[in-house]
Amino acid sequence: MDLPSESSNAPDSAPPKPTNPARAAELFEQSVAIMARLRAPGGCPWDREQTFDSIRKYTLEEAYEVFDAIERRDFAHLAEELGDLMLQVLFYAEMAANEGRFTIDEVLDHLNRKLIRRHPHVFGDEASRAAGNLANVDAAVGDSASAVLRNWEDIKAAEKRPPDTGAVLPAGGAGTQTPSRLDSVLRALPALAEAARLGAKAQKSGFDWPHWRDLLPKLAEETAELEAEAASGDPARRPAIEAELGDLLFTVVHLGRHLGVDAEMALRKCNLRFRRRFYQMELTSQRPLEDLSPVELEALWAQAKRKLAAEEASLACDPSESKTHKAPPQAQS
Repeated sequence: MDLPSESSNAPDSAPPKPTNPARAAELFEQSVAIMARLRAPGGCPWDREQTFDSIRKYTLEEAYEVFDAIERRDFAHLAEELGDLMLQVLFYAEMAANEGRFTIDEVLDHLNRKLIRRHPHVFGDEASRAAGNLANVDAAVGDSASAVLRNWEDIKAAEKRPPDTGAVLPAGGAGTQTPSRLDSVLRALPALAEAARLGAKAQKSGFDWPHWRDLLPKLAEETAELEAEAASGDPARRPAIEAELGDLLFTVVHLGRHLGVDAEMALRKCNLRFRRRFYQMELTSQRPLEDLSPVELEALWAQAKRKLAAEEASLACDPSESKTHKAPPQAQS
């Protein structure tokens, strides 16, 4: 099911809410002080024993909870989730300060300087260069978002280049490594997002399929290779099966990229459809699902698909009903 419209949980004519920088600064200062107290002697025992490794999993969880609130257009909850995500930043900064590494001041300074140097069209070329911009870009972008993005990438690339010291470096000698244009794609990304960005980067070098239709034979090829490996039944072939499944997923991601579809978003929406259909099966069945035959389960699944499709068609005709439509509990969590 598609996401609700962005205005579905908001008043039809909600006026903008201007930010009060002075109030925001006061509250941020209070948050920093609270975090410092929690980590200080006599503070919270749990907070004091945490490390970078112990809380990193919570950072990922909080980021996905922000993602979930946005998908559900639950903006009241989103404000709370953004606070939880900001807590992670404060936590890391305070731990770093405790270890003499850096402080929250440095985090904010890095952020502010980056925003200024990457927006010469807003703050001016002089301010951008004072903030560390080393790229020669045209700040006169007008209303062109693509020109802004092009400048952003050029400025970002200049930040990554090593400084020119005038020294002559050996050609591929020991201790040297030629950088790749794919280095800017983070390994920390979700695998589907990483695959899409790798393909987009490679495309700029001309290494790509010309048209989405060219990927269809590749899909068939990868499927056949996976089938051949899986059919062997040899446990020792598991690494090869994993590799072929990876190739198939990689190809699917790039098919989506050519079609203008984000594979991560497509899969998340598919997951939500599965949740709702399975929940409908649970509601409809007079017996536990595990007691049903495969034929009965398939019939229930088809019935759930038809029922939810009809509901979605009804909501499309009358969007006002979307506020009363209930998702399964796990989709609301």
